[in-house]
Amino acid sequence: MNFLAVVMALSLEQWRTFRWRSGLQRAFVRYARALEQRFNAGSARQGAIATALAVLPPVVLTAILYALLEAVHPLLGLLWNVAVLFMLVGFRHFSHAFSAISEALKAGDAVGARRILAAWRGVEASTATAEEVAKLAIEQGVEDSYRHVFGTLFWFLVLPGPAGAVLYRLTALLAERWCVDAAAPLGHELGEFGRPVQRLLFWLDWVPVRLTAVTFAVVGDFEDAIYCWRTQAKAWPTQPTGILLASGAGALGVLLGGTLTGRTGEPEFRPELGLGERADADAMPSAAGLVWRALLVWLALLLLLTLAYWAN
Repeated sequence: MNFLAVVMALSLEQWRTFRWRSGLQRAFVRYARALEQRFNAGSARQGAIATALAVLPPVVLTAILYALLEAVHPLLGLLWNVAVLFMLVGFRHFSHAFSAISEALKAGDAVGARRILAAWRGVEASTATAEEVAKLAIEQGVEDSYRHVFGTLFWFLVLPGPAGAVLYRLTALLAERWCVDAAAPLGHELGEFGRPVQRLLFWLDWVPVRLTAVTFAVVGDFEDAIYCWRTQAKAWPTQPTGILLASGAGALGVLLGGTLTGRTGEPEFRPELGLGERADADAMPSAAGLVWRALLVWLALLLLLTLAYWAN
């Protein structure tokens, strides 16, 4: 039934999306902001309490509704899984921005590409060159594909019903807002208060981020992907993102990371990830293809596991 739920949710998401999906996310962000204002006095203990109050009620409610619907009829449980996955999983959460940047760069509209990238990432990009825009878009696309697809699907499959998907997506969303690092694009520096949710996300990411990296290697250049993962990922500021970007860059045969033009025009130095030529607009379709092939591998494995389960 999990395989059917995933395929149905992804198909529905590709067929049509609804604006109220983002409305639910904004509602959760407002709730998280209220908890921050109520509990944030700068300690990790208060951050842990606020994290529990933000994440646990939706997870528990989702699990209870699934159990009740499944008890009435398995079909109702399946439909609930599809509904929750449709709200949380899919490429349309970010693919529109990725495609628009690619089209703008092909048309020579670097200004438009920068504007779209800035709105997507939440970081000013007016000084970025066209090549840097393409590179940043690929980096953001790889990370978002993991957050919105692979990581969420992994926890959907691990925990009963859609509770795992809700747990992962809300934790990731909360971690973006309750940042420890002031340089993070979407949130603001919260010090110790933000550490509990960051630590929770780190452990939730530990297995699926490595499975995703292995899948990138399988559907791309295997040797280069594994080499870059082993030798370069640790240099990136955050380990999960470093693993994803290093393996993705190696699988594609391009260079990610590296120097960027800062807001003041001065260079900003980042670790270089990958092998080969620097990523540009021509590499963007290849990056999208890598993600889609990885998803097909996951779906094929899930189908085999489902058939094996039914056979027994």
